[in-house]
Amino acid sequence: MIPRRAFLGTTTAAATGLAVTAGQGTAAAGPAPGSGSGHRVDEDFLAFLTTAADTRATAVLGAYPGELTELRDKGKARAAARSLRTLTSVYVHKAAARHHDAALLEPLGQLADALAREQFDDGLWDQGAVHSPPDTAFSIVDLNIAYSLLAEDGHRPTEGVRATVERILRKAGSGLATGGVHTANHRWLVCSALSRIHRRWPDPSYARRIDDWLAEGIDLLPGGEYSERSPTYSAVVTNPALLTLARHYGRTDLYACVRANLAAALLVTEPNGEVESVHSRRQDQTALRYVPEFWLQYREMAIRDGDGRFAAMAALLRGRGAGQVFGETPLGDRLAEVLDRPELARELPRATSVPTDFAHHDSSCGLVRVRRGERSASLFGGTDFPEPHAISSGLSSNPTFFKMRDGAAILDSLRLSPQFFSLGHFRAESLERDGDGWRLRARVRAAFHQPLPRRHRRRDGAYPLTDDGRFWSAMDFPHREKEYRTLRTEVRARERADGWELSFEVTESEVPLALELCFRRGGQLTGDGLEPVAGLADTYQLVSGEAVYAVGDDRIAFGPGNGKGGKQPPVVDPGERYTWLGGSLTPDGIRVLITGRSPLTYRLTLRRPR
Repeated sequence: MIPRRAFLGTTTAAATGLAVTAGQGTAAAGPAPGSGSGHRVDEDFLAFLTTAADTRATAVLGAYPGELTELRDKGKARAAARSLRTLTSVYVHKAAARHHDAALLEPLGQLADALAREQFDDGLWDQGAVHSPPDTAFSIVDLNIAYSLLAEDGHRPTEGVRATVERILRKAGSGLATGGVHTANHRWLVCSALSRIHRRWPDPSYARRIDDWLAEGIDLLPGGEYSERSPTYSAVVTNPALLTLARHYGRTDLYACVRANLAAALLVTEPNGEVESVHSRRQDQTALRYVPEFWLQYREMAIRDGDGRFAAMAALLRGRGAGQVFGETPLGDRLAEVLDRPELARELPRATSVPTDFAHHDSSCGLVRVRRGERSASLFGGTDFPEPHAISSGLSSNPTFFKMRDGAAILDSLRLSPQFFSLGHFRAESLERDGDGWRLRARVRAAFHQPLPRRHRRRDGAYPLTDDGRFWSAMDFPHREKEYRTLRTEVRARERADGWELSFEVTESEVPLALELCFRRGGQLTGDGLEPVAGLADTYQLVSGEAVYAVGDDRIAFGPGNGKGGKQPPVVDPGERYTWLGGSLTPDGIRVLITGRSPLTYRLTLRRPR
């Protein structure tokens, strides 16, 4: 392997040992534009990460014996590999407090030995699944980085650790080159792990497997999301994997995919740094969160492209993750990535600004994002429910169709729940432009079944177990004539100068229904027309007039109430798909219900009060 030799800056490089990676190996993509000498190091950034890494290493040293026991039974291989990577970074980095510290040699050796001991003959580990190639790949990604840093450092006392990690990597190659995956992002993760093994110890079988996976095509949607539509998995798995393949397997075309995804992420980032995920097909579809794992990706592409927007976002995310826990990855663990890719330590290009005033429709996800400075809103009509007609892992099924925020006052969810044959919440089948606003609509139906035609009757009554769309029964539903009941729902959303106006029309059947507004905890709810709902904590019914949700000086006024809707307490019916399994769709927060009965025409206003 050709050593790294194009230094970023002579003074800082001499002090830290950082250098820019020139093209290495037969499949190298070559250096990023302008990767030669003369580029200045962002010393503040590097010192920031070095301090965090020193702190993190101390924490790892205090916990590492626990990583060495029962790795196979308790899925600790991933944690052990990450710990080894973190300790490696401070061992090889000249500016780290523990540079070439002999006290690190024993834990490094023990971590490597434990990982080697618990590795199966096929090169895999058990990490949440038996002999799992994709779960193993997470650890191999970390060990690839650690090995590269130790090999370049070349310090004689780490020869034993290097030899052990080399055996692990070589052994894992065959398992990754033959094993399968579970999810879309696993393909690229396995490819990235294999690409670095192949670059150092070339094997035709590795290249064939990488090429086979890549030949399936990157699952990038027109709007810039990947097929899983998950900001979390984009940031944590897919983008890092594609960047590795671009650098280490010569697939420089994959930079375009990452660039498109990062551009899309700009439009789903909230003013406070949270990332909208209501459109996700994965676990984060009901859990809005910060995703600071995008940080170094924005930094890398800002430096590569000279993109001021990405530079601004990198600076924003650094500020959000200034603590020791940086999203799912402790901040100190990031130093290894910068040592592995020293170009990340260059100074960022001049920051411009991230988009803060726009209305954007991503039709490939059924998502509209509107932002006006510190105010934002999301409209969502892109669940997978109308097509598969199922609630399942890997499907988008979140019934939240509107969200908004005005500063710190946040409406996390607006849902509509009609009590119609226990089919559950309104889930829009489309989201379309409608004049100066947007329209969501759905039409659901349920059947009453007629007697079987004579030719399908059986004397023994043994009919197939079939699904009528709501439940299963041994009634041979497909061959029966049906009498349908339908419910049609349309929601029109229009932005106003002071907020939003949503108009509801629910027709074709007479059923009780409830609008459910869920505000984030931490605010105060006031209004003369609010009444507590018996038996439900933090849940109110808005019977009349407006109510106000306030966090400090930030407020959202909403209403009007629509009466009590009868003598029975209001009900939010999640549908039999949830209740049969004991599941729940109750969002966490302060809930306000506005009830009614179809046919219904109702207008909800959400505004900033004067």
